[in-house]
Amino acid sequence: MSRIAPLPRGELHVHEPIFGAYEQIMGLVPNTVFTMARVPGLMEGYVGLAHAAAMNGLISEELAQMVGNVASAAAGCRYCQAHTAAHADHLGVDSAKLAELWSFETSERFTDAERAALRLALHAGQSPNAATDADFAECRRFYSDDQITAIVAVCALFGFLNRFNDTMATTLEPRARDVADQVLAPQGWSIGIHE
Repeated sequence: MSRIAPLPRGELHVHEPIFGAYEQIMGLVPNTVFTMARVPGLMEGYVGLAHAAAMNGLISEELAQMVGNVASAAAGCRYCQAHTAAHADHLGVDSAKLAELWSFETSERFTDAERAALRLALHAGQSPNAATDADFAECRRFYSDDQITAIVAVCALFGFLNRFNDTMATTLEPRARDVADQVLAPQGWSIGIHE
């Protein structure tokens, strides 16, 4: 149960276009935005940052969600792991591939380019940050500096979300939980504090 109750959607009519966009993009509206709405401008600022970081056309939305998932798993945020899996599922990423995110180094479902991005995400998601010059050198084999910056931006975005949602114990929505239970739980995911 969330440590701070999210505001009811019915009290946030002015933000209905944002909520409708979330439903179209992700298939759900994250409870986190209803909690962010308690701080004037925070939800709108977050939405702008999320769009710039993860939907900029430099990397695919599918890769952005996988990067966010691996960075969140490295940080231990189960809420964001479930969300990125649900979002990737909504985008059409194969559930078998999502189930193998933690074995991306050896799974045949991932390209060398994806492995480079996910390795950077794994290291960037750790605390303290474990990203290395070698991670960047490997990414440069496949991505431009603009694209690598976008990958790091996704990691940083989820760093904020990981802290926010784990501290708030944000309640996970049913759709995200269903995807996580089907795809991530067999690999060790559990809902934890996000019940």
